[in-house]
Amino acid sequence: MTEQTRTDTARDHDDKDLIEGMIPAGEAQTGTSGGALARDIGSQADMKTVTDPDGTTRATKQDDIDAGVAYDSDR
Repeated sequence: MTEQTRTDTARDHDDKDLIEGMIPAGEAQTGTSGGALARDIGSQADMKTVTDPDGTTRATKQDDIDAGVAYDSDR
């Protein structure tokens, strides 16, 4: 099977080295954005499955505030 012209063009114009060179070594952040919130919601879900195995746990505004992701409204 022959490759597409689009694939060859993408390889010719790969900016990976340029982009990685812009981030100083050791300063890159991992892809765990919202890790504390996700962990907390996961813990709540684990506890909830003990009493209600079919239940659903979702993040609420208060969970966001507790994790520092959102702020309480001034209203």
